[in-house]
Amino acid sequence: MVQLGSNVGRTALTWRHVDLAMLAAFLPGVVLGALAAAWLLVRLPGGVLELCIATFVLFTCWGPGLPQRALGRGGVLVAGAVTTLLSSLVGASGPMVAAFIKQSQFGRLAKVATFSACMLLQHLTKAFVFGVAGFVFRDWLPLMLVMVSAGFLGTWLGLRLLHRLSDHRFDTLFKWALTLLALRLLWLGGQRLLGH
Repeated sequence: MVQLGSNVGRTALTWRHVDLAMLAAFLPGVVLGALAAAWLLVRLPGGVLELCIATFVLFTCWGPGLPQRALGRGGVLVAGAVTTLLSSLVGASGPMVAAFIKQSQFGRLAKVATFSACMLLQHLTKAFVFGVAGFVFRDWLPLMLVMVSAGFLGTWLGLRLLHRLSDHRFDTLFKWALTLLALRLLWLGGQRLLGH
């Protein structure tokens, strides 16, 4: 819910830069991924999903890039479904969505705005799935409100900094942030796989 609140704030502050065509293609995938997560009975061994996500993120940051077809409407739908499913199982889809958005959007504001809108959709469906599963949000409401408010303040400050960065500088920082997140996922996945 805190991530949902943060992405609502970020999307609200950058809505003019959201790629609506990409969002429209991403939404059906999000719904399919959430439905699959709600009914999924078989899970991979602990750690495998994290390793797969980390590998994808590192490939999109340092590899030759995704083929143009993968960035089209069908590819965006599949990305929405797969990342939402993974998000519901391991809660680590943000780096994967960011890596996908990084290759499909041009300009730092479009990347941040479209990423935030896509994550907003994912977190909204996750909130619905967990609510149906019995999570009582009301019990956590005061803490969530404080955290969402702090997240909005962080978003506002971050966007002020973003406006001062060049696209090149942003892309470099974004690439390294994704790389560090992927390396962390590799570490966590390896630990879980080895049973530590």
